[in-house]
Amino acid sequence: MNIRKEEKSDYEQVFELIEKAFENEEYSDRREQFLVERLRKSDDFVPDLSIVFEMNGLIVGYVLLTKIKINHSDFSYDSLALAPVAVLPNYQGNGIGGHLIEFAHKKARELGFESIILLGHPTYYPKFGYRKASDFDIQLPFDVLDENCMAIELVEGALKNVNGMVEYPKEFYQ
Repeated sequence: MNIRKEEKSDYEQVFELIEKAFENEEYSDRREQFLVERLRKSDDFVPDLSIVFEMNGLIVGYVLLTKIKINHSDFSYDSLALAPVAVLPNYQGNGIGGHLIEFAHKKARELGFESIILLGHPTYYPKFGYRKASDFDIQLPFDVLDENCMAIELVEGALKNVNGMVEYPKEFYQ
């Protein structure tokens, strides 16, 4: 088992992993692998936050954190988006996604990031400390259920005085 930064030589394997991981997901457009390709080319891509989980030379899991903004009328606050986290179907349910999320949190803190926003399953992410984004008065720019919009403070109190609308990189909308 090895959790490490993704390398360019991993791109094809990661593309296929993401494609397989989401092919039967009910709330997926099944295009997450293309989003990752676009984000890698964006100014908001942080190479150290593109992370793979490897077992016996096979990449079985992946997580990506990308820079975003939380905009208020008076200020803009830097944050990260978690999207996607993916595990090959045959390896799901073994804690790989959780290991990736915890590793990504640690790495993001080391790089000076203080919070993460995500859109995801309301019963899964709270295990890692995520709360509804609305608890922080943070809104996402699309119509989704409040319980699926979540945030975490990587540094205690980081979102205490932050509120506003999340601004995703344009690559999320292409």
